Amino acid sequence: MTDLNQTLFDRARQVIPGGVNSPVRAFRAVGGTPRFVKRAQGAYFWDANDKRYIDYIGSWGPMILGHGHPAVLEAVQKAALDGFSFGAPTEREIQLVEALIKLMPSMDMVRLVSSGTEAGMSALRLARGATGRSKIIKFEGCYHGHADALLVKAGSGLATFGNPTSAGVPPEVVQHTLVLEYNNIPQIEEAFAIHGKELACLMIEPIAGNMNFVRASVPFMKRCRELCTQHGALLVFDEVMTGCRVALGSAQSVYAKSIPGFEPDVTVLGKVIGGGMPLAAFGGKRAVMEQLAPLGPVYQAGTLSGNPVATACGLATLHEISKPGFFDALSATTRSLVDGLTQAAAKAGVPFSADCQGGMFGFFLLPELPQNYAKVMTSDSPKFNKLFHGLLDRGVYIAPALYEAGFVSGAHTAQDIADTVQAAADVFASL
Repeated sequence: MTDLNQTLFDRARQVIPGGVNSPVRAFRAVGGTPRFVKRAQGAYFWDANDKRYIDYIGSWGPMILGHGHPAVLEAVQKAALDGFSFGAPTEREIQLVEALIKLMPSMDMVRLVSSGTEAGMSALRLARGATGRSKIIKFEGCYHGHADALLVKAGSGLATFGNPTSAGVPPEVVQHTLVLEYNNIPQIEEAFAIHGKELACLMIEPIAGNMNFVRASVPFMKRCRELCTQHGALLVFDEVMTGCRVALGSAQSVYAKSIPGFEPDVTVLGKVIGGGMPLAAFGGKRAVMEQLAPLGPVYQAGTLSGNPVATACGLATLHEISKPGFFDALSATTRSLVDGLTQAAAKAGVPFSADCQGGMFGFFLLPELPQNYAKVMTSDSPKFNKLFHGLLDRGVYIAPALYEAGFVSGAHTAQDIADTVQAAADVFASL
């Protein structure tokens, strides 16, 4: 039988760099042939060969309701009939922003954009414009989109700034970016002591989903907040992945339970808030957000920002996940998956650790959960690749990379979880 995935991949590589429009899709980290998706419904998608997979990437997070949810589908179809794009404001943009502010009261105002990268880049420019400062802090292993200033790895010490991680990014573009170790309190204290007066913002993923799943400890997050307040820098929460995914009020609501009065200054959102459509946002306090054009000197614009079909999709998604009990059920399903995988690995004697929050999870082929990027990098890559392909062969699709988080949807059933755990148990036994 001809593998249509291979046929399509060969064809794609002739006209698309690497055959894909986002690098992780190419399976370079795990080897083999990417699956070309033909259709999706609920917790599943089907590839070009019509093989069904239980889907644990959910478009890398947005599909929190599963694919093709009837209420979302209806909203999108209705919106499309009224027009695809206007280049002029709509009432639906206001409704979506009002819904986001209600869920995350740390924001007084929100600007809609079309991608997480665009939102992160704009938030960074806003922080610099609002503070009149140039330098920023980010953390090794955190990904904030592919904007030049954020494609950076750590320098040789706290007094030095980062080095580009991509060709095409001149060193002078990242000369103001300081890259620190995640969850390292003494390091951030020293960095603020050296650079405090020059720092525009500290940008952080509260749960780093590009390290698979590494959460900022409560003491670390508390200290980040204190230092930003003390030195007049903005705390920018990158919740593109965690926003309305780990909790209805996003990761900031989780930290607020442990840190009284906690809130970020600026929040970056994407994925879930668009329901699978290209939509993202950034928001914050009124005094900061009013620095944006046309009110202030910080320029930001986008032809398709606030797209009427995307906002309809996002609004319908937020409406559904706001229903009583949704997150309780989603969290329970995710926990049952993580517990099942942990037990299966233990039975097979495979080193394994896992964590989850809401509908987001991650696991490591390590005996303990890592707290930073250096530790994540010690995970057993060849063994993960065997696990990935073993699950794939058994109809379970997880991220084709060791360092990416997984996502559970409201459409995943107890049977899906049981089937996944059984598939994993079979593969663990062979590792």
